Amino acid sequence: MYYEQSYCKFMFIPKAISVLGRAGCGKGTQSDLLVEKFGLEYFGSGESLRARAKKADFTGKKTAEVMAKGELVPAFVISNLWMDALEELKQKKGFKGIVFDGTPRKLAEAKFLEDALKWYEWDKNRKVVLIEVSEKESFNRLTKRRQCEKCKKVIPWIGDFKKMDKCHKCGGKLIFRTDDKPTAIRKRLAEYKSEVVPVIHYYNLQEKLVRVNGEQSIEDVFKDILKAIQ
Repeated sequence: MYYEQSYCKFMFIPKAISVLGRAGCGKGTQSDLLVEKFGLEYFGSGESLRARAKKADFTGKKTAEVMAKGELVPAFVISNLWMDALEELKQKKGFKGIVFDGTPRKLAEAKFLEDALKWYEWDKNRKVVLIEVSEKESFNRLTKRRQCEKCKKVIPWIGDFKKMDKCHKCGGKLIFRTDDKPTAIRKRLAEYKSEVVPVIHYYNLQEKLVRVNGEQSIEDVFKDILKAIQ
């Protein structure tokens, strides 16, 4: 018995969770809750790309241009960003796992990410959570959500977040995001169909996908996610 208990402790398997869904579905909020619940690391595709877009090199400027149009950057750009993150996390003691907020967004990214997780030996406890909201709901949330001018935290248009007049994290001023204009949003929703839906099918075939109704309260969505991944 002692051997079995010791072996179970030794065989702790880090979690690798991707949270996908239409823009505005609450990926960021639910990713934050997973990070807090399980002590996981966080990688946000949108956050990382916006940071990359601020660099004054060719890729930085090109990324800013593409994102301003509401388009997706090529797979190799985002892949390079999270590869750097994975390599750094591999050296971290007490690593419990990672949440990928909005990644992967293209089929090429999905295949590359699965190879990377296998390489780093984090592929045994893999789940992909799809938060489902309608296109109409997504558009409504995106045109109304805000972002903290100071810490860049995105404030979703749902529940008690609607009542906020300043950032709950740092107290900063809330503003509307420049890439949440109607034209850019429509393009993002169209690209979700052409780019992300094939990713969803890919993970569904691998039996790694779990679906959650995103048109509930934040608390109920999280409860459903916990049931699905545990």
